[in-house]
Amino acid sequence: MTTEPEPQLVTPGDIEAAARRIDGVAVRTPLMPCPWADTEDARLLLKPESLQPTGAFKIRGAYNAVARLTPGARARGIVASSSGNHAQAIAYSAALLGTKAVIVMPDTAAQVKIDATRGYGAEVVLVPKTEREEVPRELAREHGYVLVPPFDHPDVIAGQGTVGREIMADAPDADVVLVPVSGGGLISGTAVAVKAANPDAVVIGVEPELAADAADSFTRGARTAWDPELTYRTIADGLRVQQVGALTWPHIARFVDAFVTVTEDEIRDTMRVLATRARLVAEPSGAVAAAAYLHHRDRLPADARTHVAVVSGGNADPALLAAVLGA
Repeated sequence: MTTEPEPQLVTPGDIEAAARRIDGVAVRTPLMPCPWADTEDARLLLKPESLQPTGAFKIRGAYNAVARLTPGARARGIVASSSGNHAQAIAYSAALLGTKAVIVMPDTAAQVKIDATRGYGAEVVLVPKTEREEVPRELAREHGYVLVPPFDHPDVIAGQGTVGREIMADAPDADVVLVPVSGGGLISGTAVAVKAANPDAVVIGVEPELAADAADSFTRGARTAWDPELTYRTIADGLRVQQVGALTWPHIARFVDAFVTVTEDEIRDTMRVLATRARLVAEPSGAVAAAAYLHHRDRLPADARTHVAVVSGGNADPALLAAVLGA
């Protein structure tokens, strides 16, 4: 009987190399103080990845992965699957690097994300949500495209890890780092970078209650899948992946300390607060980390002083944003 080899985890050196590779393409986003959310013994800093050229952190991992391809591989074209933010990041990266991009998106994706992906020059293929994983593989086999996964790839994880690298450079005293979780690429890379800088810092994953497959996996100690009919209940469309990746899971198991889940009402309230108090447009997925701080301080370490919440994206559907702000 043979056992599967342990996957090779992304290292701080991989993240350093990714930081050099994406320099000048991804924005080095600041940490924004939130005096309106601070208390006598705790403060909140926001990492506004909504300010990236494509409106979300995904540009970091996408560009790093595409830039790492050989010229021959890039010449074949790229295919990817995404509900929107990885789609835009791949399309934008492909345009910068002169290669074709074909993006498979669920037919439930926000129109604003579909339009933006096409606007960057990519071909968009809309499919039922149950087919979003298989169709890209079929296209890769049929046309020879290179498949660039949205999260379960070492170059993608390393690129996303530059978020954590920047956080610790700007706030070396960070006690808690709150990170949204979908497939796990962002929290995997971020956790590696945070723990390398300060092993005592606490990394907490945040998910919607209605799509808490990663939190469930963390509790069970093994990857657990949720049916799409469950995860698609949340308005946080970027967090509807049914299961964390085979590569991201060992990073989560090793480097993440805890999970917090938030409700739909808490997500909406935090979107409203971020827009009116922080002057940041956050899509639902981008609001969950801040929601954990604003609504669940009692579930965070009691002695923590400096909290950093990653606002992972700002590609909000205009109609949803208007409804949230008008509520």
